[in-house]
Amino acid sequence: MHKWVVQDRYGNEIYMTEERWQHIVSKHRELVGHLDDLLNTLRHGRRKQERRDPQRYRYHFPCYTLLYGNNRITAVVVFDYQLQPDGTRIRNNFVTTAWGEYVPR
Repeated sequence: MHKWVVQDRYGNEIYMTEERWQHIVSKHRELVGHLDDLLNTLRHGRRKQERRDPQRYRYHFPCYTLLYGNNRITAVVVFDYQLQPDGTRIRNNFVTTAWGEYVPR
């Protein structure tokens, strides 16, 4: 299984799997052909923590080449830890979904 790993502007490593990418483009056709733009959103976008689930952040970044008049990509990232067999925990920050949206300028 392929996955992409990037570092956000805050120094956090985030990954997205091929399975998640396929899920995203099957539900959000405006992102077909915009994998690099989504990864760029993770690298350079601003983020906002979700109130109901403080482990989730929404990353936002402009993208003016999306279909249907959309001009921004939003991606949801879960910040978590993964327990290792030796009892240590490592960061496990991953993309759950993303979509394009229109935001008035």
